Amino acid sequence: MFDDTSKINTESSTNELVRQLSQRVTELIQLLRAQQEVLLQRGMSLPPVANERLKELKQQVEGFSTLMLDQQMTLRHLRAVAETTSIVNSSLEPDEVLKQVMDTVIRLAGAERGFIMLKNRTTGELEFTVARGIDQEQLTRDSFTISSTIVNKVAESGEPELTNNASDDPRYKSNQSVIGFALRSIIAVPLKVRGDVIGVVYCDNRFLAGVFKQSDLELLAAFATQAGVAIENARLFESARARLAEVKETSDLISNIFESIASGIITTDRDSIINTCNAAAGTIIGAYADEVVGKSLYDVLPSSLNGDFQERLEKVRETGSQELIKAEPVLDSLGARVWNLIISPLRDYNGNTQGVAIVLDDLTEIKRREAQLAGVKPYLPSALVDNILNIDVSGQERFISTLSADVRGFTSFSERLEPEELMEIINKYLSLSSDAINLYEGVVDKYMGDAVVGLFNTQLNPQEDHAVRAVRAAMSMRYDLFALHEILPEDQRLFYGIGIHSGPAVLGNVGSKQRQEFAAIGDAMDLSKLLQENAKGGEIIISEATYELVSNQFECEPYTPTKLKGRTDLTLAYKVLKRKKLTGAISLDDF
Repeated sequence: MFDDTSKINTESSTNELVRQLSQRVTELIQLLRAQQEVLLQRGMSLPPVANERLKELKQQVEGFSTLMLDQQMTLRHLRAVAETTSIVNSSLEPDEVLKQVMDTVIRLAGAERGFIMLKNRTTGELEFTVARGIDQEQLTRDSFTISSTIVNKVAESGEPELTNNASDDPRYKSNQSVIGFALRSIIAVPLKVRGDVIGVVYCDNRFLAGVFKQSDLELLAAFATQAGVAIENARLFESARARLAEVKETSDLISNIFESIASGIITTDRDSIINTCNAAAGTIIGAYADEVVGKSLYDVLPSSLNGDFQERLEKVRETGSQELIKAEPVLDSLGARVWNLIISPLRDYNGNTQGVAIVLDDLTEIKRREAQLAGVKPYLPSALVDNILNIDVSGQERFISTLSADVRGFTSFSERLEPEELMEIINKYLSLSSDAINLYEGVVDKYMGDAVVGLFNTQLNPQEDHAVRAVRAAMSMRYDLFALHEILPEDQRLFYGIGIHSGPAVLGNVGSKQRQEFAAIGDAMDLSKLLQENAKGGEIIISEATYELVSNQFECEPYTPTKLKGRTDLTLAYKVLKRKKLTGAISLDDF
């Protein structure tokens, strides 16, 4: 293989030999002419055929020289096509390939400038893609005025077009762009892939006519075939790369979702070999998720699960149904567990079952908490039990309604009873008050001897109508007390004194690390207790703040507190008489 320098030197040597041969023939002809004159002076002459043969030889040498130059030029073009095609096909970046193609076309054709238009894969319309000048500088679309007639003709016919002087060419001289911008030499060739036109390469020279030859057209057409393949490969690669990026992004998203799911997820093939296992499933079964992939499902799950579980698994495979299993396996590392398993079929595009997906939830801690709550429920307020798993009891200030109720005369009453009988009677009164508070979704805050405190609108039991609920709970205590008196001896019939106030308080857990309780702290507690101390047996005394919240539902009368304990702000309170009658409706509370 010769390098470019060797090729150029060889061509130069051959051209020099042909030039010398032509010169020698010319010199020989001149010499014969001189000898012919000398012989004529002596009455002699050369055979006429000698001159004719020399002239023919000279013509043949000149023809050979011209042919050799044309062939050398064609060879140079073909070499350039081969070399540039190799360069073009070495890149898979669409923009870079387009630039290389355009620069090569301009160099091969000797054009002033050129551009490439590619068909939009969706619309089929030609779109301006790249434009380059003879100096390999990028040109803008605005700087180009072209003959769209020629471009469209090449795109539609798939055949190259050449005009050496568009202004005089009868095919194009009436074209507005040719007339307006005096376009001269134009050459356009189609870019084809498997016979389909994917675009057009256009070159021109606005100033010189006759720049392009038919050989240039044929050369560019051959190059365009290779360039079309290179461009299409680059576009396909770009499309594949974009698609791969989308697939990777989707895969990453699915992986993130898969790993973030709180439930355990295990998928298997038709032979029960595990394909995927998320971190949650690994934690539940007591193994590392990546270590169980590729193992048999039956080797990974505890043996105590294999009986009914295996039968249900086979049923899912055979029928394509979904199965729910509740199991209590024993794990070597975690001990007794409570599991909830949902087995679903994994189907292919044709609906055939290819494996199963198992959603696994560990309910052990939930069951344990439920058992603990069931054990302590009798000792906790019902609202606290219902909301204990979803609340923040670290401490917050809220506007609440506080109910304080105390059994009147119980101290003197208790002095004449035995302890067992006393406890039985007080529990009846406290149960009655607790039931009334719970009925209206209040929180029983505490018991203090024969007194009880109820809270409304805490974080345990948020309520917009907390004041109304508190008053209704107090009235329920009063009405239920009448029913209790009917079954109690007369000497055990006692009455509540009830006070209610609505105001701000701080609520949260108080106590030590060993023992804590939910409590309310603030003036709301103190004022409700003070109102309760002003209430006689059977009376419900509410503060002015509470009255403003319930006056539209309850009939009340002003009440002047007598026990103030140094407070100067407690000058007015209200005694609740009864529930106002609702227009057009009947209520059990309307008495």
